[in-house]
This record gives sequence, C-alpha cells and structure tokens, in this order.
Amino acid sequence: MPVNATHLRVIPGSRIEAVPETGQVMMELESLFREHNDRVFRTAYKVTGSIVDAEDVLQTVFLRLSRRQGELNLEPSPGSYLHRAAINASLDLLRQRGRSKSISIDEVEPVLTAGRKMDPESLRAGREIREVVRRSLGTLGEKSAEIFVLKYFEGYDNKEIAGLMGTSPMVVGVLLHRARTRVKKEVGDFLEGGK
Repeated sequence: MPVNATHLRVIPGSRIEAVPETGQVMMELESLFREHNDRVFRTAYKVTGSIVDAEDVLQTVFLRLSRRQGELNLEPSPGSYLHRAAINASLDLLRQRGRSKSISIDEVEPVLTAGRKMDPESLRAGREIREVVRRSLGTLGEKSAEIFVLKYFEGYDNKEIAGLMGTSPMVVGVLLHRARTRVKKEVGDFLEGGK
C-alpha cells in the first residue's frame, strides 16, 4: 500500500484527509484508520497507561504505515498487523522515555485484571505497580515485551500468541517465562524499596 506521509494531514475529529494526487491510496489509509483507530488507541493505552502517549502511538502507527510505500502487505489481517504495530510502537515509546524496572507475576496479575473492585489504597498501589510493570517492559527484548503484553494486557493464550507471532507455543512459553522472571524482579525491588 504505497502512501507518502507528505500527503497526509491530520485534522480535528481524527480524520486523515487526502491530497488530490494520492486519491485511492489515501482513501484506503483513511478507511484503515476509521476501522482500526479505536483498537490501536486502546492497545496503546493499555501498554503506556497514558492517554497522551496512546494518542502519540496512534499517530505514530499510521504515519509509519503511510511512509511504507509499497513495502507493506497487510493481508490477510490488517487488524492483526495494526494491533502488533500498536504494541511495538508503545514499547518503543516506553524505551525512548527511559522507563525501566522489574516484578512477581503472582502479585501483578491480579492488579492487571482486577479493575475497579478494589479499595482506594489498593487502587493507588495497583497504579504504582502497573507503572513499574510498564517501565520494566522497556528493559525486555522486543519479542519478549510483545509476548508479555499480548498475554497479560490483551489476554491471549500461548497458542494464540504463537499464531500471531509466527512461532511455536513452546518458544512463547520460554520467552514468557524469561519476561515474567525479569518483571518479577523489578516489582520485587519496587515492593522491597517502596519506591
């Protein structure tokens, strides 16, 4: 899908407008944006924990897409491609900002999935732990961080992750174990130090 970023103009209301000479390509990009921008934003928000950062990731994903003239094949599933692109762009943002640190999955998993049923003190502690988890993602390798996000932020099982990543469930399990060990350490350090 060849698109030139110099032909894009983001306008209020989250629309991408085509410059006349880009016609069909711009309409395809706008269609992709309209169909998938919510999922890209929600994924980015889950990873970054920030509305502003999620908006930056949304913009980054679609600008990167627009710059990949003819290099990209989004078939058979543009949604899957954009979902992974959102995760990777979010992780890039976390790394770029220098957020780094690690945890115990047994302590973190309930916090990641509990939601609003917790009391105010637990919610505050949960927010702090989630921030430590986010920072620790910046210290993981790209593939390990992506697998961790797919498992704990998006709720995929190992077999589904393997399908998305084009690898085996065994490899996913090994990388996930290493990522959990690293994150456990970071959260443990945080909990012991009260940082």
